[in-house]
Amino acid sequence: MSNGENLAGQFTFPGTELKVHRMGFGAMQLAGPHVFGPPRDRAACVRVLRRVIEAGVDHLDTSDFYGPHITNQIIHEALHPYPKNLVIVSKLGARRGAAGEWIHDLTPECLTNGLHDNLRHLSLDAIDIVNLRCPGFASATPGFDPRPAMAVLAGLQQQGKIKHIGLSNVDAEQIRLAEEVAPVVCVQNAYNLANRADDALVQALATRGIAYVPFFPLGGFTPLQSTHLNEVAESLGATPMQVALAWLLQRSPKLLLIPGTSSLAHLEENLAAARLRLPESALRTLDAVGSAA
Repeated sequence: MSNGENLAGQFTFPGTELKVHRMGFGAMQLAGPHVFGPPRDRAACVRVLRRVIEAGVDHLDTSDFYGPHITNQIIHEALHPYPKNLVIVSKLGARRGAAGEWIHDLTPECLTNGLHDNLRHLSLDAIDIVNLRCPGFASATPGFDPRPAMAVLAGLQQQGKIKHIGLSNVDAEQIRLAEEVAPVVCVQNAYNLANRADDALVQALATRGIAYVPFFPLGGFTPLQSTHLNEVAESLGATPMQVALAWLLQRSPKLLLIPGTSSLAHLEENLAAARLRLPESALRTLDAVGSAA
């Protein structure tokens, strides 16, 4: 099979020439524990990234506040000069404290400095897509207005330092407000087999051709656990986490995955999930997981 078939087909971000395979890679776990400081084995992280590219993955999700700086520095070490078809997506809207705490910050200074940090550590003149990370941890903050921060990103886009803009941690109204300022090509929210709060949003964005990119696709810090999930996995000769990823890929053709890892073995397991096709009976069983949650 071609890489496109191996990696769940391809998707073109709306209004752009950026085409990626639907199975991508999230770089967050290349930093140390709690996404802070250096990893235990930097050489292993470099090997993982090089295998990612070798496997045909062309969508890499990162941020300079991972580490901070560490993840982007490892990406640069492993992959620069980058393959021409590699789409690098970063995010702005937070910074790290001295003890590793996450500090939400959408001031113009933080957004601008954060972008320049990304450009410097990745050795790029422009980032393909930058997601504006709005307040909240794994859900949108009701009533938040993203337009002032979007205006800052739009200004950086006009300077040629950002090619396209996405959003993270937003609801439908916040997407509408953001689009008053600049086009949005993707939305990155928490979503998985058990966390189905964004079901309607996934469908609405798919209708418009906007990419939906779930973070915490395997449950995040509380990994998915379900008897139904285990039973389906056993029947298909797959792992529960592979089934959970495959369910997401079949949820919508406009949904992109960016599972991350610092382990080669775990990487291969994730990549194999893109080739797993779930039968209708399995989908019905798995839908009960979301209903129960």
